[in-house]
Amino acid sequence: MTKIELITKKDLEELRLQLLEDLERLLKPKEKEQKDWVKSDEVRRILKISPGSLQNLRIRGLLNPKKIGGSYYYQKKEIENLFK
Repeated sequence: MTKIELITKKDLEELRLQLLEDLERLLKPKEKEQKDWVKSDEVRRILKISPGSLQNLRIRGLLNPKKIGGSYYYQKKEIENLFK
């Protein structure tokens, strides 16, 4: 014999709430990580500089980005230290 289980609206609502909690928990660390690292366009916007000026900061060693998939990522702490 095959056992049939019925799913109620309450069961679906509990599942939905659990999924939302799980997603929120999983995404929170990534949000923090993304805030610590910013892409070139955001750095240029923050510093109000051109792409060439940003390249000069890299060449002079004032900013040490990580290159991932063709994009540079900069630590916000390094950007803040430029003003100290």
